[in-house]
Amino acid sequence: MAEASWRELRIKVHGRPVFVRMGPEVSDAIPLVHVHGFAVSGRYLLPTARKLAHRATAIVPDLPGYGRSAAWGHALGISSLAWILLEILDTLDLERVFLIGNSMGGPISLEVAHNAPERVAGIVLASPAGGMHNQPLGRALVQLARDVRREGRHLIPVMLPDYLHFGPLNAPHLFGELMRFPSLERLLRTPVPTLAVIGGRDPLMPPPWRVRELGRLAPPHLKVAVIDGAAHAMNFSHPGELAHVIGCWLDGRDIPPAMNAHLRSRRAPATPAPPRPPPRRRSR
Repeated sequence: MAEASWRELRIKVHGRPVFVRMGPEVSDAIPLVHVHGFAVSGRYLLPTARKLAHRATAIVPDLPGYGRSAAWGHALGISSLAWILLEILDTLDLERVFLIGNSMGGPISLEVAHNAPERVAGIVLASPAGGMHNQPLGRALVQLARDVRREGRHLIPVMLPDYLHFGPLNAPHLFGELMRFPSLERLLRTPVPTLAVIGGRDPLMPPPWRVRELGRLAPPHLKVAVIDGAAHAMNFSHPGELAHVIGCWLDGRDIPPAMNAHLRSRRAPATPAPPRPPPRRRSR
């Protein structure tokens, strides 16, 4: 998708400017709103957003204090960012959308879905951070350091300016709130159709056995998939695979069990068949 076909807007939310990227308008389709993660902007979401831009109008905002949107005083918490995201939808006259959130964008999307389910057609949680697996804070910091080593070097020039813009003084409080967010509990009780996509090499996500357990606990409207080889920022590193999974889910198609040796769908294991009795010996 050519950059020239995308627009850059500065909208006013309660009198304050918010920067928004918008893809080509696609009529008769529910828009796809891409929600960025902790301390970064929507810039790293663009590879996946472009892959999906032919399906529906893509909206990629920088939330207040991130990227090219000015801060609103102190760093805003998850619930406040969810409220502002709803205000962004109102300003853009978007009555109903799909939300595609990565990392902290997952909890923000979950908050919006729980508070205003009538506005959300469904949510995609790509590497949704937060919860017991990321606690205590020291453990989360170690996981984050491991992920930095696993991400491709091409992500560094994209994300480093965003981290510097967000600032080290804003990070500790919000990062601690993110780690305490009950992502799993909110995920299992989501009131809208939901797709959770986990990176197979993401140290911030639960291990494979926990993902399989989630698949068994999941309600019918929650689907879980794993992209092998992906770390936390799969929107940037694996846009083709992620867009394919999302496309299958949007179309109501089964997520293929394998795609280019990278993708597999996590399903509850089939109940093993009972052992066959030994053959009866004939009497002579």
